[in-house]
Amino acid sequence: MLIKQLYIGGELVSSGLTTEVINPATLTPVGSIAAADIAQAEQALAAANKAFPIWSKTSIKQRTDWMYKLRDAVIENEQHLRECIHLEMAKPWSSTKDDYQMLVDSLNFYADAMLNLEQETLEDKEGTHTHELRREPVGVAAAFLAWNFPLLNLAYKIGPAMAAGCPIVIKPSVKTPLSAYAVGELCAKIGLPAGVVNIISGPDHKVGDAISASTIPSVLTLIGSTNVGKHVIATGATSIKRYSMELGGNAPAIVFADADLNNAADVICGVKFANAGQICVTPNRVLVEQSIADEFIEMILTRAHSVKVGFDKTADIDMGPVMDASSWHRIDALVQDAIVKGATLLTGGGKPEGHETGYFYSPTVLCGVTPEMDIAKEEVFGPVISIMTFSKDDEVLAEANNTEAGLSSFIFTSNEARVTRFADELRFAEVQVNGIKYAINLPHFGIKQSGVGVDCSLLALDDYLAYKRVSRAV
Repeated sequence: MLIKQLYIGGELVSSGLTTEVINPATLTPVGSIAAADIAQAEQALAAANKAFPIWSKTSIKQRTDWMYKLRDAVIENEQHLRECIHLEMAKPWSSTKDDYQMLVDSLNFYADAMLNLEQETLEDKEGTHTHELRREPVGVAAAFLAWNFPLLNLAYKIGPAMAAGCPIVIKPSVKTPLSAYAVGELCAKIGLPAGVVNIISGPDHKVGDAISASTIPSVLTLIGSTNVGKHVIATGATSIKRYSMELGGNAPAIVFADADLNNAADVICGVKFANAGQICVTPNRVLVEQSIADEFIEMILTRAHSVKVGFDKTADIDMGPVMDASSWHRIDALVQDAIVKGATLLTGGGKPEGHETGYFYSPTVLCGVTPEMDIAKEEVFGPVISIMTFSKDDEVLAEANNTEAGLSSFIFTSNEARVTRFADELRFAEVQVNGIKYAINLPHFGIKQSGVGVDCSLLALDDYLAYKRVSRAV
């Protein structure tokens, strides 16, 4: 059992409320956290607010030195951080590397970015003034993290906030708080100045709402569903705040007959069955050109049948369970609804044989999915590939855009003219062509109902920096 404390105002803190962390593969407790109440949420916000005048005026060199110290502590404690993720999510051990590495990359990238950030000057056409455009910390940030990538999601927020000079209150999900709390332990260990980072977790409807309703944060940032995003914006309307939110997706993956089909199948299955499909950018609708549908479906099935499901640190596991009972039943309800409405279950559905304990869901493939089915309209967030067919470019473009979500999209084709057209006309913030790539230096964001603001890249700093114009008469 891992026992973790809150991290508030530079100190590890206990509370009168504890929450057990349940492993979704074994359904046994693997840890216990000190959970915050409203008073401790307010304490964390006050600590961040107190730190702001000091941290925002700390030199960039000093701030980045602290970031490098934290990075070094993260590297020294890689095994423990990954162990936390492995236990709280039952994520395959090999997959925990991505979470951990993103935290290292974020601290490196944003420290380097701030050290190299240059102030801008603006032209004065009349020559009567000089104009300097400065960037300054906007204020206290508060971050709400999704449970699907516990450290990766934390990394997206802590790097730019610390670099920009914004103290931050981080609220990880109560489902997966262990790894985030472990980062709090590292902050305490290196003696990070009090209030610069605060890490607390607790009931969303109490602790989360207390944070977003407070007038202290200048920035509310979130990774989660569109409905949660709407709720945070509504509760945050007590004052004028900035919002940076990566919300739900409904990604189309369009596979044309002239594509490298093996590559397309590898990419789609790779991202769909990784993390048990609990990835915001994973293809939700696989739209396959009719002439190659049968061939491509066989390729998908071959890969689905080869997925190794389980929970074993020492074994070569591809996929663990989904997060909890509500996730399992929601996914299964979408699959069953599709079958009732005419889709064909080609493989999977329900629990895989030999994994009756835990929230394992079989790698699943459906064909004959239509736009009217709930599974084509809602984010599945599970290991289910829903296959639809098309015969014309205009038809598939219209169907791909037939969603309020606008996060990621995929297109597989060798036709450059088609790539140009679809890159122009797909109404998604990200268009992945013949592959998939994410990295700390590449912006990640959504349009429409999939969010505002930016995670990753230099653009993310703009969520935490305010512009100031200084004009001087000559």
